[in-house]
Amino acid sequence: MSLVMSPLAGRAIGLAAVPDPVFSGAMVGPGTAIDPVREEGVAVAPVGGVIVSLHPHAFVVVDGEGHGVLTHLGIDTVQLAGEGFELLVSKGDTVELGDPVVRWNPAEVERAGKSPVCPVVALEATADALSEVVEEGEIAPDGVLFRWQ
Repeated sequence: MSLVMSPLAGRAIGLAAVPDPVFSGAMVGPGTAIDPVREEGVAVAPVGGVIVSLHPHAFVVVDGEGHGVLTHLGIDTVQLAGEGFELLVSKGDTVELGDPVVRWNPAEVERAGKSPVCPVVALEATADALSEVVEEGEIAPDGVLFRWQ
């Protein structure tokens, strides 16, 4: 079983509250979402493993059990073309749980007209593969978001 931790501080809101039908309908996969605190911060690795996909607005870490976890920093933020995001690792890097991955400012994302809400999704998983999914309440970068069986 893998523990998936929060990659940033904020308030857990659940996928259903994400203002994007692909995420809110769990079409990418099951998981939860975080409405982040609005100051500049750093998104950290929600699991230890290898960075297999890395974009300024999103990254995927695959853990030792082969579980891929997507962290998507905001909604429609791909349209910002990397503006306001700083990559702190490279694709292929091995990271430990909690290692810094991307520096960003959710308030700037919001000023650019995008939602700063961050889905954290278990890729290639079924909803029943996850347990203890946190969908409400304040969350810190070391708080458990869900367990993956």
